[in-house]
Amino acid sequence: MTLARIMAILGGLVLTALILLTVVSVIGRTFNGILHWEWLETLAPGGTKALLDAGIGPVLGDFELVEAGIAFTIFAFLPLTQITGSHATVDVFTSALPVTANRVLIAFWEVIFAIAMVVIAWRLYDGMLGKMRYNETTFLLQFPVWWAYAASFGAAAVAAIVTIYTALARMVELASARAILPDTGEAGH
Repeated sequence: MTLARIMAILGGLVLTALILLTVVSVIGRTFNGILHWEWLETLAPGGTKALLDAGIGPVLGDFELVEAGIAFTIFAFLPLTQITGSHATVDVFTSALPVTANRVLIAFWEVIFAIAMVVIAWRLYDGMLGKMRYNETTFLLQFPVWWAYAASFGAAAVAAIVTIYTALARMVELASARAILPDTGEAGH
């Protein structure tokens, strides 16, 4: 639970930074557009040029940073969501089933999700090695693409560990008929 919370905090910090980056970039892009208005350039040609030369505009490579950071944040939030049972569920049909049948379904999907997370983490690792091997960089900022893969792989590896734990816990719950993890974290619909 502690590792899942730490990952969620890291994901929240990165997401906050990405939001601030986006806000600054949008404001800069807006002011850059305003400074190119013909009537404003006529009214204060030296002022608009000075501000534009100072760098008023969008943050260079903002989309590259957002793209890299969002992948990390998604994987960073998964462990806490998984261990607290907070994935959104639609139980229109399963709510009428007996408790044992629901436990079987929950255990089944936990195992499937654990397998999927292991495969995703493995493929991210493989992709990271490929990006390292070919020294691929981003277009504008020229930072190595493998950095984003490494961050996402690290978060996905933690998510895979947590999903394996929850799958095992659900199997134990099924075998022992006792609750170890919460069934839902108030995300059911």
